[in-house]
This record gives sequence, structure tokens and C-alpha cells, in this order.
Amino acid sequence: MSIIVRADQARCMGHARCNSYAPGVFKLDDNGYVAISQAEVAPEDEAAARHAVAACPERALSIEEVE
Repeated sequence: MSIIVRADQARCMGHARCNSYAPGVFKLDDNGYVAISQAEVAPEDEAAARHAVAACPERALSIEEVE
């Protein structure tokens, strides 16, 4: 099983916590806002991605588990 992360760019306030926890998953734009709408997460990045989603103060991130 793998995971996909989703980002609601309208809710992002540019705290960049997601990028600090999982820089390989959460890319930022030039202003420091999350630049992805969704991304498949490599198995080795899964723990960091889950931590990043939990750390988002705006709750702009979510995880979907896929088979």
C-alpha cells in the first residue's frame, strides 16, 4: 500500500512546516506556499509525510491511502 498527499493551496498560509519535515514531498513556490495539489509518496518518505500533514497548522494537507 502507498499514500498520496493532497494539499489545499487555498488554505495554505505559507508556514512551510510541510517542507521542513518532508522536503522531498512538499515543494514550495517562490513565496513559500505549498506548490503541489497532490503527490504520490515514496515508501521511504511516508513517515516524514505523515508527520508533515499532522504538523500543518491550517490543516491544508491530507493523506489518502491507495493500494
